[in-house]
Amino acid sequence: MLTERQLLILQVIVDDFIESAHPVGSRAISKKEHIPFSAATIRNEMADLEEQGYLEKTHSSSGRVPSEKGYRYYVDHLISPAGQTHKGNVISHMLKDGFFEFEQIVQMSAEVLSELTNYTSIILGPELFETKLKQVQLITLSTHTAVAILVTNTGHVEHRSFSIPAEVNPSDLERMVNILNNRLHDVPILKLQEIFNTEVAAMMKMYVEDFDRSYDYLKAAFLSDHPVKLYIGGKSNILRQPEFNDVDKIRSFFTMMDKEEEIISLLKHTDHGINVSIGKENEVDAIKDFSLITSSYQLGDGQLGTIALLGPMRMEYKKVISLLNIVSNEMTDALYMWYKNNE
Repeated sequence: MLTERQLLILQVIVDDFIESAHPVGSRAISKKEHIPFSAATIRNEMADLEEQGYLEKTHSSSGRVPSEKGYRYYVDHLISPAGQTHKGNVISHMLKDGFFEFEQIVQMSAEVLSELTNYTSIILGPELFETKLKQVQLITLSTHTAVAILVTNTGHVEHRSFSIPAEVNPSDLERMVNILNNRLHDVPILKLQEIFNTEVAAMMKMYVEDFDRSYDYLKAAFLSDHPVKLYIGGKSNILRQPEFNDVDKIRSFFTMMDKEEEIISLLKHTDHGINVSIGKENEVDAIKDFSLITSSYQLGDGQLGTIALLGPMRMEYKKVISLLNIVSNEMTDALYMWYKNNE
């Protein structure tokens, strides 16, 4: 159990180090107006905090820096989210007079977050199992090529080109698309294959002449993988942080950022509300020296997505937690309006 004096000194050290990125010494702390302790007393308390694992001493200075344990205690016990500032309602203001699709709203939110924080923002689209197919279209480009267009209830539009064998009758394909729209409307993406293989196949056998060949080609076009959408803002912002100004030190971070499946697996199992992972609490090796803060947002029918900010352990936790609360609420409100307009 930390004493009141130790709590105050720990908070000052973390706050100062977050702001300056320089180790904090006892003399600097003793000169602060709200600190009534001598430099010698502060040094003793700092030594105790170091012994308990809350502070670390650097090789280049007599000052101290927070340890991962110190940051965790700070986040859990010493801060309360800052109140909303003039930076609130930024997304609502941007969306007020314009018409935007789902993906534009999310991408704009990612860019706003990265600009306001100078960290890397990541937004994960609603969970795949909640995404439903809204409409299917087929556009014939020539006698041998066509484009399948899938529109989901989240506004995501996907185009898939495929070849049409000479033996396949274009009128058969048109009938099949009509059947797909009839049978697959509002079906969750993960259930498409099941419905395709049962109800859709049964209907096509009744109305399509060259069923086997046409069915195989259309199935290949419509049932390929449906990745969860990922939106990233400020990927290079991490280089602005003094901890990471050496590219070689964060090569693994940039390698990870090019692998969407790794980022998706990192975010898609996060709990609701605000979650803070510091240093080695992160499961992915590439961000063991980072802090990851996540929050959830909601689409109109209850689907959940994830917002995340990735930065150094010396992150402005109070500001970031407050901002994520604001942006997640704004996104939820904006996407609710979008969802209602597109029902």
